[in-house]
Amino acid sequence: MLIDFFAGNATILDVFVWTFCFLLCITVHEVAHGFAAYKLGDATAKNMGRLTLNPIPHIDIIGLLAILILRFGWAKPVPVDPRNFTRKVTMRTGMAITAFAGPLSNLLFAFVVMLIHAILWETGILFGLSNAMLNTYIMLYETLVWLNIMLAVFNLIPIPPLDGSKILASWLPNRVLFKYMQIERFGFIILLLALNFIPLFRMFLSSIISSIWQFYAWIIGLLPFIG
Repeated sequence: MLIDFFAGNATILDVFVWTFCFLLCITVHEVAHGFAAYKLGDATAKNMGRLTLNPIPHIDIIGLLAILILRFGWAKPVPVDPRNFTRKVTMRTGMAITAFAGPLSNLLFAFVVMLIHAILWETGILFGLSNAMLNTYIMLYETLVWLNIMLAVFNLIPIPPLDGSKILASWLPNRVLFKYMQIERFGFIILLLALNFIPLFRMFLSSIISSIWQFYAWIIGLLPFIG
């Protein structure tokens, strides 16, 4: 179903499911950033109404269109002011924690979705659905898991302005950090070129996503009430 979407053969249902899942995933991602910053003492996102699971405040129209057309998109970044962080952490460390919260939330979200699916499958609840409803459910399930893991893996790439760059920046000396952050103005161009013209890069990301999915399935399979 995901392959059909990317091949340009998407139905209205495909587009609806994809858009719904994308909005859900990026909302969780951005709220996690804001919540982590809030726990570290910065209430900027909270004061701007961004600590909400309502997706509308997090939507960037161009980013949403891009994910549908280019398979590459973004949400409206949650505002963070590291000057407000508690003095228990440095500003760099606080930014790294805040940045990591986004991908972590998507990884946890994917695991919870897989766990719920396993429980529903094990209890036989899904077998009572009609073929059309079951197919829609499977499409929703697979898209939600894949998008969450993909967003986590993709955002951990250490190319500015992705979250991975903020994590890496916390370890870099000042003289290197300044030059490193200058890459940010070319960051999205580099990523677009890599995604569209470097097959090995796409294969590498796909292999990591598949490995995480399989790892989650293995963990869930070990649970005593599954299988």
